[in-house]
Amino acid sequence: MRVEVIPTAGEAVSDDLLQKTVIVIDVLRATSSMATAIEHGARRIIPAETVRQATRMRPEGGMLGGERNGKKIPGFDFGNSPIEYAGEFVRGATIVMSTSNGTRAIRKSLRAGRLLAGAILNASACARAALSFGKDVRIVCAGTGDRFCLEDGLGAGLILHEMLSLKSDLEVGDFGQAMRCAFLHVKDYLEEALFQCHNGIRLARLGFADDVRFCARPNVYKTVPFLEGDGLVAWRPAG
Repeated sequence: MRVEVIPTAGEAVSDDLLQKTVIVIDVLRATSSMATAIEHGARRIIPAETVRQATRMRPEGGMLGGERNGKKIPGFDFGNSPIEYAGEFVRGATIVMSTSNGTRAIRKSLRAGRLLAGAILNASACARAALSFGKDVRIVCAGTGDRFCLEDGLGAGLILHEMLSLKSDLEVGDFGQAMRCAFLHVKDYLEEALFQCHNGIRLARLGFADDVRFCARPNVYKTVPFLEGDGLVAWRPAG
């Protein structure tokens, strides 16, 4: 089984994702918010690329979540803060989400054989889920505007580290090896490392420092958002 980490969603080639297990990761903050919503009982998360598409896809009784330039979209029920999704009010809900980068990366990866939303929050569960499918894995870092983001690379490195702890004979591409080394270098002060990333600095300046702290906690969730039909649902690794 081979694992490759793709630095940005713009570098992901759709044909290369066919028959692969794809993990999309946007640590700050889309996939962290999705993982939080699913962990707290959301029934389904439908990713939308644009605001108009999200509004059109909203089912009766559904809610809207998302951001542009880090801020909540006017008229939406939620922004993109994972803390917003950490309550009982999301239980049983269908949420249509549109974010600047994360949902776009998911939409671009729809040709994958299996598609998961990964984060630092659910890295171990995500690693176990990906390995259970027995297919080559592509970890797609969402990035920001087609630029690589270190926090996504660190999240990918953590997921890869968890995968190797479960299956040591994985073939790993060079960029994946580099991201695992980067994660291991900062694993004892991961929160501080996220605050030093460009997006960590930007979010702190926008008043979302608590989000950065929230997203920096490894392996606190047992569920994994898993694409089923047009939306992400809970997938729980056995055991």
